[in-house]
Amino acid sequence: MPIASLLLGAGTLLLASVLVSKASDRFGVPAILLFLAVGMLAGSEGVGGIAFDNARLAQAAGTVALAFILFAGGLETEWSAVRPVLARGLALSTMGVAFSAGALALFARAALGLSWAEGFLLGSIIASTDAAAVFAVLKSASVRLKGSLRPLLEFESGSNDPMAVFLTMAAVSWLSPGGPSPATLPLDFAIQMGLGLAVGFGGGWGARRLLNAVRLGYEGLYPALTLSLVLIVYGLTDRLGGNGFLAVYTSGLALGNGDFLHKKSLRRFHDGLGWLMQIGMFLTLGLLVFPRRLAAVADTGLAVSFFLMFVARPISVFLSLSGSTVKTREKWLLSWVGLRGAVPIVLATFPLLAGVPKSELFFNIVFFVVLTSALVQGTTIPWVARRLGLEAPPEDPRRVPLRLESALGGGARLEDFILPYHSPRVGQRLVALGLPKDSLIALIGRGDQFLVPDGGTVLEAGDVLWVLANEGGLPRVRDILTESAPPDLGGQAD
Repeated sequence: MPIASLLLGAGTLLLASVLVSKASDRFGVPAILLFLAVGMLAGSEGVGGIAFDNARLAQAAGTVALAFILFAGGLETEWSAVRPVLARGLALSTMGVAFSAGALALFARAALGLSWAEGFLLGSIIASTDAAAVFAVLKSASVRLKGSLRPLLEFESGSNDPMAVFLTMAAVSWLSPGGPSPATLPLDFAIQMGLGLAVGFGGGWGARRLLNAVRLGYEGLYPALTLSLVLIVYGLTDRLGGNGFLAVYTSGLALGNGDFLHKKSLRRFHDGLGWLMQIGMFLTLGLLVFPRRLAAVADTGLAVSFFLMFVARPISVFLSLSGSTVKTREKWLLSWVGLRGAVPIVLATFPLLAGVPKSELFFNIVFFVVLTSALVQGTTIPWVARRLGLEAPPEDPRRVPLRLESALGGGARLEDFILPYHSPRVGQRLVALGLPKDSLIALIGRGDQFLVPDGGTVLEAGDVLWVLANEGGLPRVRDILTESAPPDLGGQAD
């Protein structure tokens, strides 16, 4: 096919995916489901007629896309929000995945007539929640959750893929002649996770040091630098025998929770890249499936889907969090936000490429499960949150009214602060604040208005101040603007 035709087709599919994503906000349909639908319509049995059945290429594309999606998720995850839920998140991402896989293996053995190894393989493939799906749904303006539910869900979805990959590969080896002994699995698990964490945190720490030390001549080269980090961290971890998905997520987490040059612009770049990777991944997987084959497994797929949603996922959540302080209604919501997405489909290509018996049947069942999960769970999460009384009120619009970006280099940053209601700075003019000379209050949010201040502007309680300052002056700015008269009523910088 001529290159011009390839570019035209790729551009058309990308444009169609971006445009149909509008329906996600308007009708509450998960964007991932729409991207899959576009891929299926463009496939060999759709209107596009694109013949694509290369499972190896789909697996490679999915792996690369997931690496960038997980890195972007880690980059945006605030450690201050994750730290209180770390133990619960780890329980869900490890024991929760294992409990789901075990429950599904029992069901597959009893209801579908599969062997224990085949049932465990099917269960392992669809045991983990999908980071791309969860991140996409939770970013929707219609999903606002109380307390620590959102960081817990984001951390679980970003960190449970390695467990699913490990269990799937163990099951594939179990079904393959000459596979490793099950006795070696605990050691293999410890090595993979340990190396993933070590290389990931080391890579994120090193990248932050490099970003702050190197002085590139062009700002556009900084995204290229972070792209290289993702590729190096994943590739190095995998070559060492570790889990690359865990490594890229933790590298993003380690990098994003420190200060580095162009932090805001790099976060926006990787957010956009993450969406591009999601579109490309789901389009590719949509092209790979043959809709007529899904009809043949509809009964089995529905049975597995509903068992997963209403039995296996709740069992895994309640067992994993049995010793925690998480309330029952919160556990039910965590159970319902067990979205399946691209990860199970990508994992389903492993037995296909390994020549495992019934692997094509597993692939079609998994694809059916993903569609059902996105359609049933993804569209009802806001309603379930409201019914359980776990929907949070809308965010204060003053906190995120517009995006501002510093035009200065040399470590300049733009930070926003809320002036406490009991602050001694209330009623003072800006000129009297004593801010460092290298800092500037660029904008003030007051109610639903925004003011461009000057030295004579008088501060009022609750003002949101956007301050441009160098790294060295930020602590002094923070001390001045967040000081409160009663010590226990102080404000907090964002």
